[in-house]
Amino acid sequence: MTLWGTDMFDIKAELKKLPDSPGVYIMHDKADNIIYVGKAVNLKRRVSSYFQTRPRSPKIEKMISLIDHFEYIMVESEMEAFVLECNLIKENRPKYNTMLMDDKTYPFVKITLFEKYPKITLTRHHEKDGAKYYGPYTNVTALKEILKMFRKLYGYRTCNKKLDGQSVERPCLYHQVGECMGPCSGNVDPEEYRKGIDEIAGFFEGDSSSVKKNLKEKMLKCSENMEFEQAAAYRDMLQNVEELSQTQRVTAGFEMNRDVIGIALKDYKAVVQIFFIRSGKMVGREHYLLEAESDDKKEVLTEFVKQFYGGTALIPKEILLSEEIEEKELVTGWLSDVAGRKVTLTTPQKGKKEKLVELAVSNAENLLNKDAEKLLREAERTTGAIEELGELLCIEAPVRIESYDISNTAGYESVGSMVVYENGKPKKSDYRRFKIKTVEGPDDYASMREVLSRRFMRAKDQYREKDSFTKLPDLILMDGGRGQVNAALEITEKLGFNIMICGMVKDDHHRTRGLYFENEELPIDTGSECFKLITRIQDETHRFAIEYHKSLRSKGQVRSILDDIEGIGATRRRSLITHFETITAIKEADVDTLSKAPGMNIKVAQAVYDFFHGTKPPVEE
Repeated sequence: MTLWGTDMFDIKAELKKLPDSPGVYIMHDKADNIIYVGKAVNLKRRVSSYFQTRPRSPKIEKMISLIDHFEYIMVESEMEAFVLECNLIKENRPKYNTMLMDDKTYPFVKITLFEKYPKITLTRHHEKDGAKYYGPYTNVTALKEILKMFRKLYGYRTCNKKLDGQSVERPCLYHQVGECMGPCSGNVDPEEYRKGIDEIAGFFEGDSSSVKKNLKEKMLKCSENMEFEQAAAYRDMLQNVEELSQTQRVTAGFEMNRDVIGIALKDYKAVVQIFFIRSGKMVGREHYLLEAESDDKKEVLTEFVKQFYGGTALIPKEILLSEEIEEKELVTGWLSDVAGRKVTLTTPQKGKKEKLVELAVSNAENLLNKDAEKLLREAERTTGAIEELGELLCIEAPVRIESYDISNTAGYESVGSMVVYENGKPKKSDYRRFKIKTVEGPDDYASMREVLSRRFMRAKDQYREKDSFTKLPDLILMDGGRGQVNAALEITEKLGFNIMICGMVKDDHHRTRGLYFENEELPIDTGSECFKLITRIQDETHRFAIEYHKSLRSKGQVRSILDDIEGIGATRRRSLITHFETITAIKEADVDTLSKAPGMNIKVAQAVYDFFHGTKPPVEE
């Protein structure tokens, strides 16, 4: 038997000290990186088994060869060890644990039914706050379109105002354009408002009849009033609702919320397929690629369930599995504790449930057999590229990368962009834009210092709160070299954050040529996945900054045109742009049409018409 260890750590001697009690063990390599986390009912027996001659997977053999030292944490029970293991794996993402190669999260529809005037929002976090959550939904675009339709139809609010029915405020622009009933005005009956919310909730629970009835009534009423354009809009909405109702329905014959999970495994590569069923409807499906440490489906599926539901936003009442997982009672107890209610894990053997599981398995097998190479190439582009980047910088592979850039035109409308990549893929929900407030003129270094100060001060101030800014990056990439890196280091060090920072250096032709890190430029193999990832991040950061800058410039141009008209202030300007969408449409509108826009009257409409048709009064010199 071969044993490893440093001069300071004698593994053979430490194995003898291990207790015969439950706990979690943590394996480290020579650089003190955590490479594996496991739990054990008996620490001595489990940890000692790694250093005995026995057949294992190539991945585990490689892991064992890298073990330099280990540590362990004793606990009172197997359940405590289970929970601690899940938390440590989630926190440290050890290289040799079975890990999801794509950490996806999907949005939920949140309705704050506990409020007098409930609001509806999208969120990726499921909390025990009294609100009603529907989802997750994998087709985010379609979901946003449905909510946009409901907003026009019911006028529900999305603001964060605390409405108690006592304090009265002036309604915002959404009320003026007909997309909010304006409960903040104090003139909206709570029961009437709640009626619309209940119809929306009913839709997400599987009953679309009320929504369809409402749309048909509005469509017919507009048609009778010869408002054919609006009637056509309601007709299109009705068609969208009917199509969604038909495609969502799962012929499962049951209404309980449940997830259906099937696994396919081959050559230590696994694909897990999940169907998300909510109130009898399939609201989405997704697959996950895993690099397994075992060729046993039960073991791999057990690790997946622990990892997936340890970080997911919602645990359904029932989870249907294609394999009977290990430690079923322990996992069930843990899931029930996390969910705050009973959760059932079932491996169906007959009936409709078995058919659903078989469908999930066949989907997983199809992906693994037909798209295995594609999935592996995708893994190389993402997790593989991150590992290459870690090796280049001699650091642990960075899971979360943040990249920053500044954009302006001769110092006008300076903006900053923050782009986030996690596990080698863009995480657009965490992107942020900054309008520079304290810097005048084209000073990119000062602008970057402002952006980073605001970003990391937010992290410092809200570190204990659930905010995307509290999640710190493993690596910061600056669009530039020494100057930008030093500006970033100045801020992070001043605020007490120890974060790796390097610059993305371009050549004379504005192409990425290398990374500036720790006072030297590191060349990158232009054919490597690492180089391609860096290039993608740099291009995306630049695009995001330019896009924001262009939008501000565009708004400035609109503002300069309309603000020259007497009677047009900020509110009417926004109302006109929202109603007509373009300046050309405003120019072409007659006085009567202009007067019907929200917030307008005949006098101001005449002033707008005169301005664009050459009859405006002369400017006094």
